[in-house]
Amino acid sequence: MPGRSPRLARRRHETRVRLLHAAFELVAEKGMDGVTISQITDAADVGFGSFYNHFDSKEGIFAALVDWLFEEFANTLDRLANGLADPAEVIAVSVRHTLLRACREPVWGQLLVREGLSARALSGGLGQRLLRDTEKGIAEKRFVVADKLMCAISVIGTVLAGVAAELELPTSSRRAVLTRKNLPSKAEKFAESTAAIVLQTFGLARFEAEKIARRPLPAAPGTQPLEMA
Repeated sequence: MPGRSPRLARRRHETRVRLLHAAFELVAEKGMDGVTISQITDAADVGFGSFYNHFDSKEGIFAALVDWLFEEFANTLDRLANGLADPAEVIAVSVRHTLLRACREPVWGQLLVREGLSARALSGGLGQRLLRDTEKGIAEKRFVVADKLMCAISVIGTVLAGVAAELELPTSSRRAVLTRKNLPSKAEKFAESTAAIVLQTFGLARFEAEKIARRPLPAAPGTQPLEMA
């Protein structure tokens, strides 16, 4: 009947979004290994059997959640870098915002550490944007890189190590999260230092890398709701 299919599609989409929201909240509370499908469906107020209309397993919903989180963040970085002419500043801004978001949202940071060097992360979202920005810097003779892929992997490894250091590796407690929020200047300086190290990987001299890493940071726009998953 006319209008029936769009309405069903909308309901299906809304159910999928509720499941993803519930999964993220449970992961934030319990960690991935401590969450079950029944807990996700209960939190989302969705029938257990309906889960399999959207995802084939617990691993499937976590993969979809990770894909959305990092694709959304990659789009945020593109918006932040829009209008920046210097490829080095684009890289610095991206690195700094990544570290700062991990500091503000420890669960997001833990997911990034877990997935950052996976084939999925490297082939889409953040990984592809890093390669794109690397190629642009090379083409403009701003970067001196012998192997762009190995350079990108090295950069990702540096950023992930920085995130892990900020999170102190174990799952953060609520007290640790509050403490981290009370020390923004420390997190900002750490993000600047990491960005400077990354820029040196691209061939910039230390003094110039540190100067670029300390430039005013574009404010992050509001996070988009979980509607694109």
